[in-house]
Amino acid sequence: MRQANTNSAASANKRNLTIVFGLTATYLVAEVVGGLLTGSLALLADAGHMFTDVAGLGLALMAIKFAERPATPARTYGYYRVEILAAFINAVVLIGISIYILFEAYERFQNPPEVESKTMLAVAALGLLVNIAGMVILRKGSQESLNMKGAYFEVLSDMLTSVGVIIAGVIMLTTGWYYADPLISAGIGLFILPRTWVLLREAVGILLEGTPSDVNLPAVREAVARLPGVCEMHDLHVWTLTSGVNAMSAHVVIIDDSLHDILLSAVHDTITSNFRITHVTVQLEREGWKDCEAHL
Repeated sequence: MRQANTNSAASANKRNLTIVFGLTATYLVAEVVGGLLTGSLALLADAGHMFTDVAGLGLALMAIKFAERPATPARTYGYYRVEILAAFINAVVLIGISIYILFEAYERFQNPPEVESKTMLAVAALGLLVNIAGMVILRKGSQESLNMKGAYFEVLSDMLTSVGVIIAGVIMLTTGWYYADPLISAGIGLFILPRTWVLLREAVGILLEGTPSDVNLPAVREAVARLPGVCEMHDLHVWTLTSGVNAMSAHVVIIDDSLHDILLSAVHDTITSNFRITHVTVQLEREGWKDCEAHL
């Protein structure tokens, strides 16, 4: 029986992710240099935030490279799960950043420091252009891969930070009201936090081998049960190896052993053609065999 194509969804977006990583890393260097030359603590602090995002994008790229490695006797499914681990780590880091932003906003609201608004505006405007370009490049891939979604959220958080810095900079430059900086920073943190929580929940669901949200188990059972010669399906399990690669295992009871090869092909084709499942493992058995099986 032919093997379905199980290439990672993130692998197809590796080139786009590499481009965004290069753009973001270049902007990070520019921001550090700008902060050192102007003596702006705000720019250096944002550069620290940017550094975590560059690290997150690098982690996503590394995960794709690992996932492209072939399976081995010790890793029979290959390294697909590395991408999910990368998405999980990115989510944890982003949640930490959001909490830090909220804490820092509280501290600055107590005693708002004076900020070099003109320099901050110039660098933030450059960062906004870089982040918008990165979001455009990664947007499609973020809908196909959890790892790419994590990278997309990294760039999104940068973009929101740049917008917030620009708005705060304009307010402070025109009014001298330095409370704008912590207020807008808090808004950014509150915006990022719930979206990152969704990413974290999805990653944990895959790591715990939960049923994929895009697979309807009752519909799978019904489709197989309708095949001529099939009595029932039991021990049905569906899980996600990595984004875009769902796997299934099941036992199917058949009426006539002589139809074994025909029904095996029919079950495989029914599953792969009608459901988002690419890796199918089926055990065909005669009636009454279930009573002889041992279950945990």
